[in-house]
Amino acid sequence: MSKENPETKSYTFKAEIQQLLNILVHSLYTDREIFLRELLSNASDALNRIQFEMLTNPDVLDPEVELAIHVEVDPEAKTITVSDTGIGMTREEIARDLGTIAHSGAADFIKRLETERQPSVELIGQFGVGFYSVFMVADQVRVISRSYRPEAEAVEWVSSGGSRYRLASAEKSGRGTRIEIKLKEDAAEFASSWRLEQIIRKHSDYVAFPIYVGDRQDPVNRQSAIWRHSPAEVSAEQYDDFYKHLTLDPEKPLLHVHLVSDAPVDLRSILYVPAKRDRGFLSLRADHGLKLYIHNVLIQEYNKDLLPNYLRFVDGVVESEDLPLNISRETVQNSPAGRRIQRALTRKLVSQLETLADEEPEAYATFWNEFGPFIKEGVASLPAGDGATKDDLLPLLRFHSSRSDQSLVSLAQYKERMAGDQAAIYYVLGEDLRSVARSPHLDYFRAHDVEVLYFIDPIDSFVAVALQDYEGKPLKNVDDAGLELPDEVEADAEAEALPDAEFNRLVGRFVQVLGDRVVEVRRSKVLTDSPCRLVSPDDAPAREMSRVYRMLGQEFEAPKRILEINRGHPIIVNLAHLVTAQPDAGVIDTTIEQLFENQLLMEGLHPNPADMIPRIHQLMTTATARAAEGA
Repeated sequence: MSKENPETKSYTFKAEIQQLLNILVHSLYTDREIFLRELLSNASDALNRIQFEMLTNPDVLDPEVELAIHVEVDPEAKTITVSDTGIGMTREEIARDLGTIAHSGAADFIKRLETERQPSVELIGQFGVGFYSVFMVADQVRVISRSYRPEAEAVEWVSSGGSRYRLASAEKSGRGTRIEIKLKEDAAEFASSWRLEQIIRKHSDYVAFPIYVGDRQDPVNRQSAIWRHSPAEVSAEQYDDFYKHLTLDPEKPLLHVHLVSDAPVDLRSILYVPAKRDRGFLSLRADHGLKLYIHNVLIQEYNKDLLPNYLRFVDGVVESEDLPLNISRETVQNSPAGRRIQRALTRKLVSQLETLADEEPEAYATFWNEFGPFIKEGVASLPAGDGATKDDLLPLLRFHSSRSDQSLVSLAQYKERMAGDQAAIYYVLGEDLRSVARSPHLDYFRAHDVEVLYFIDPIDSFVAVALQDYEGKPLKNVDDAGLELPDEVEADAEAEALPDAEFNRLVGRFVQVLGDRVVEVRRSKVLTDSPCRLVSPDDAPAREMSRVYRMLGQEFEAPKRILEINRGHPIIVNLAHLVTAQPDAGVIDTTIEQLFENQLLMEGLHPNPADMIPRIHQLMTTATARAAEGA
């Protein structure tokens, strides 16, 4: 290592970096080879950055030098050197990037390690702390870097993985960064060209720049841009390997979509649907979006315009020569080529998902459980018409239903099972499967074996507004007061249980107790098992959205609805008798309040369910007191 000079200064690592280094140096020993992957990934990033810089700036140091990575090893001295001809760093940049971590990567990494009995180094690099993994194998690390700026001076950074590091001026004629590693005694296995080549092929085969080891004249890595190949030339294993390289996700992707075309737009792309929606802070990628290449140059790391926002869960790479090298976000959004690319990618992906649903229903069920809300978002936000629209997404929709048990049903399957005289596709809004299955709105439909779709996701309220019909069949909410249903409940049987005079007297009591909280109280023609239900008046504005407002915590007032009561239900019959015989009985009004609020709760509209508890206790007290009197 270099000697101290007048410009050498020592610094202390921040506390979280010291803690991180201590963990890496003393705790993590399995799969230590990962350090080389991290250093090569950083070198590749530096090369990408200088490649992009040179597109618009000719005034860079060493403009003719090859963009490459060199790895050298000295088995006797037990040293490894990794160097690149990338963008390099100034003194300020190297102090900022290696001496501190501006974001919470180190703290998050440490927190994750504290929860694991056997910490996995696969977490390294997924928190922006990948460089520090070198201290798993190094006694000392020296970084010498010179920026691409012609006037910049070289600088060195030296650390032994303790609490301090030092910065000094250095001698380096060329642009880029060189990392010199003095290996620990127990890391001597890495002082071998063969071992390093093995690691490179395993972890860094798809790095886009040549990686040379020792005196070899040919690169160790394939630098294979597999998205430029024909799908017939790429094996399933290569697709999976590239996905892992792209994302560091240890699980295989659920689906890959490889698209190569020359017309109507030049396009080379591989898209991946991950196996899981929430990879949380374990995700390598800090944001969503596709990697965009033009002429084999990485232009954008997180392009968000080549797929619609509802497909933001998709990872992948896109390359096109129809886009200009000086691309900007506005260029992609507004250019005809950008719109054609988005349309082609979206149609291909949606088509492949539809094929997956038809040919591998179990795999598609996995997809739907993870990413179904995103597809529903597309349905709720897209217009009908040409191109990649709401209509394209309808075959992908899946719902639970009153007939499906725990399985999922498509709109096409529902329509196929409809009876010949069924005029509409029916759905019910609810909080979850258990509660919606008990909805009083289903009484009629259960009795007549009519299937009802369960809309239980928060976004389903938006879907209900956007999805007015499917293949000529309107979608109807079962709480619609104006539903025209055949074979409704006959009045004769109910009249025997509760005469008109008593029933009308009870309706009046309901109106008196509930006041303007309801629009109307009336007899139900469809209830069989439930005492009452709340239905929406025909002119109720945006009733599907009431639930959303409550979920979002916005100012919320339960909408006024029509209360329908089941004239033949024992609770209603008993209440009617009480109103006639003992009109001053306190349990009457308490029960009416509870019946009303039960329905608010069932509808997911109760502003504060805890308010019901004192009333429930009061009813229980009354019930137990009467039981005790009769004992």
